[in-house]
Amino acid sequence: MTITNTLEDFRRLATALASYELPVRIGFEATGNYHRALAHHLGQAGFDLKLVSPVGLARTREVLHNSRDKNDPKDAQVILHMLEIRAVQFFHDPLVTGTADIQELSTTHEIVSRSKTGLWHRILTHYLPLYFPEAERFHRSSRTDWFLAFLGKYSSPHTITAMSQEAFIADAWEVVGRKISKECLLSDIYATAVRSVGLPVHSDPDAIGMLRRALAEGRSLIRQRDVIEARAVELLSDLPDYPLLTTISGIGPINAMTILAGAGDLRRFRHHRQFLKFCGMHLATVQSGMFRGQSRISKSGNARLRRTLRMAGQTAVLKRTNSFRDKFERDISKDGHNGHLRRKACTAIAAKIARTVHAVVNHDEPCRPLFEGVSPDGRTSL
Repeated sequence: MTITNTLEDFRRLATALASYELPVRIGFEATGNYHRALAHHLGQAGFDLKLVSPVGLARTREVLHNSRDKNDPKDAQVILHMLEIRAVQFFHDPLVTGTADIQELSTTHEIVSRSKTGLWHRILTHYLPLYFPEAERFHRSSRTDWFLAFLGKYSSPHTITAMSQEAFIADAWEVVGRKISKECLLSDIYATAVRSVGLPVHSDPDAIGMLRRALAEGRSLIRQRDVIEARAVELLSDLPDYPLLTTISGIGPINAMTILAGAGDLRRFRHHRQFLKFCGMHLATVQSGMFRGQSRISKSGNARLRRTLRMAGQTAVLKRTNSFRDKFERDISKDGHNGHLRRKACTAIAAKIARTVHAVVNHDEPCRPLFEGVSPDGRTSL
């Protein structure tokens, strides 16, 4: 039976499955987003849907057939075997669970952010070394676009030194935006332009035109990102879990949106270990005979959630007073300059934030940042 990616064939498949007059459980392997439409139609028809892990499918196929050969009939047999032994996952349709809009906003925000980062690296490694290499130190945040607007108007230090310092400050006063000590900043930029080793080009050549095209693209991406973030805050404000997540130190609107988009309803995880395993942050140990390897996080889970939790942990440890920073300082107390120890401590903080995320949603209580304490014997107490 061949099923094409058309509505007519979707209905034909649903009718054929319903004709058995028996409970039908359907397992399918995720293939990009192509499986989503078929899964939605079959779910609406009332069938029980199960998701098969591509990694688990590959490993099971190698074990059953003792070969790495891959074809569709063989994969269908392996999926059937995994359904029989229940080595499958639940499928949660975003349209049914109400997370489709949040997922699309989160995905688009990541695409725009990655494009902005890639464009900035291109400016940083190609254009600035040619025309104004000393200007890099004035760019301190990717949240504002004044620096890109400034480079768009003054792409070369020679366009700055062509006028006096007073004339430059007056001309660039509105370009740099709302800055504290703006006159001091512009004076520093002018002095830097006087000592710059940038190529002596002016604003007319096509080379500068290409730089300005890149800068205009970067400013456009910043505007798109701001629009998405504003819409995300507006959309998430109606969800009861959003204010709970934002009480956790290190989690802001975008991190909360990524967590809700990636994990869906956190109440479906009955224990925090299930959520840790979903994120790929549970410990895995290789053990054979008398050998026991070092326990490490498995990383076999949602990579975006894992990255978001780690970024939230890095933000939390920079705060002045919270239990995350206290734990981080205790973990690195033996050698604060040891890079490996600090990385392990950051991973532990990310796992602690994951447990806190699960707890505040399941208990429906906001996070208390200083709820954790240390007993006299050195153990953590609650």
